[in-house]
Amino acid sequence: MATEQQIAVRNRVDAGLAKRYASERRFRAFGLLAVLVGLIFLVLFFSTIVSNGVSAFRQTMVVLPVMIDEADVDPVGDRSRASLSDGDYDRVIRNALLEYFPDASGRRDRRAVVALVSIESGYLLRDMVLADPSLVGQRIELTMPASSNVDMLMKGNVDRALPQEQRVVSDQQVAWVDKLIADDRVAKSFNKALFTNGDSRDPELAGIRGAFVGSFYMLLVTLSIAFPLGVAAAIYLEEFAPRNRWTDLIEVNINNLAAVPSIVYGLLGLAVFINWLALPRSAPLVGGLVLALLTLPVVIIAGRAAIKAVPPSIREAALGVGASKVQMVFQHVLPLALPGILTGTIIGMARALGETAPLLMIGMVAFIVDVPGGPLEPSTALPVQVYLWADSPERAFVERTSAAIIVLLGFLLLMNLAAVLLRRKFERTW
Repeated sequence: MATEQQIAVRNRVDAGLAKRYASERRFRAFGLLAVLVGLIFLVLFFSTIVSNGVSAFRQTMVVLPVMIDEADVDPVGDRSRASLSDGDYDRVIRNALLEYFPDASGRRDRRAVVALVSIESGYLLRDMVLADPSLVGQRIELTMPASSNVDMLMKGNVDRALPQEQRVVSDQQVAWVDKLIADDRVAKSFNKALFTNGDSRDPELAGIRGAFVGSFYMLLVTLSIAFPLGVAAAIYLEEFAPRNRWTDLIEVNINNLAAVPSIVYGLLGLAVFINWLALPRSAPLVGGLVLALLTLPVVIIAGRAAIKAVPPSIREAALGVGASKVQMVFQHVLPLALPGILTGTIIGMARALGETAPLLMIGMVAFIVDVPGGPLEPSTALPVQVYLWADSPERAFVERTSAAIIVLLGFLLLMNLAAVLLRRKFERTW
């Protein structure tokens, strides 16, 4: 039979257990709450980006009958490419709009009616005529991209109930758009210009192709420098370097470099690659060199961790059958560590793809319309393009900013997914 002392001890133990269990339940509840808060913010972030950017993948198009007058598009009259290239196609578009809207009589109305369609319409018609000169003298149904203001009106981003002074489209332009809708001359199609055009001051013409190509060249330069140097450094430090205070100092500095703010690398690139080596400003080559410096510590750390994870028995077995240390490293250890190395490299490249601050320091924030043809030509990058469009006052650039973010996040997700799949495919357990 239990004594009073034993009962008291048991009660104290039970009280302590109850307190510990209560603490554990509170900790689990706080952890679950933290996860839920993170998921809520993540859902809000993605829903905001998608709701603002999904409309950018659709473009409003206007279909009008256009008379291609020979006097306007073929000033010489010989149907030569040179003569057709010098034609006044903007006048043809303007005449078609004025013919369709005869109530646009004054100078202000003429400017307003021309503003219904994109300034690209004339270039679009010129390309059609150059491809098929037989169109000269004919009346055709021309599909033209609407201006950004009309596009915003059609997508519901312009409140018709507001006073005319507070809208980007006038009452007369709204009436003309309603006439086009009633005549079934307005349609929405996939916005190919977003992926085929470079940057532009006009939102309906702005695209991400130049930034995409610039990012591709930069990542190519980054990968070609950071991967071999990072893997070589990881192999040396983990397998061949003597253990002394110098290697300890190198390891500490590598870990510190991985935490250095990215803008510091931009300042380094500006001072060394542009001011000292006189490399071209705003070029993907310089951007790739800067991002390689940024990515190199990540690749080294990931490479060392992957090499260290290979069991010592692999090394001992290779050396035991007569392999040299170099053969042991490159024929046995490195193949087994390669999945971890590739995973770290891809994660480092994903970080480099999303960096903006170092690229701003080396001049890649410049407004560049042309798509770069090589790593030495001026260019921009996807995150910098997002920064440029976010700073534009036009409402149409808001959706294009979100669309560019969606594309950038898509590439980042694909790169991280590739890292996970590579690890699952090649990873071995011991």
